[in-house]
Amino acid sequence: RTKGSKNRPKTNTTKDYTSQIAEKQSAKEALTAEIASITANIDTLKADLKEKKTALKKAEKEVATLESKKAKADAKV
Repeated sequence: RTKGSKNRPKTNTTKDYTSQIAEKQSAKEALTAEIASITANIDTLKADLKEKKTALKKAEKEVATLESKKAKADAKV
């Protein structure tokens, strides 16, 4: 088994913090732009969903009225 402390601090071999910061900032900007586009897409899909739901309700109402009219006509006959 190895001797020595396993809790010693790890040495950072890369001291080029400026390039690391720039890399992380560019990744952050890309993610922010992607989130904004996804949010806009979700908003348009929500609007489409609302339109479709209202159309479905209207169609269901029309079907219900036609079924009631058919039932009245069958009762007369």
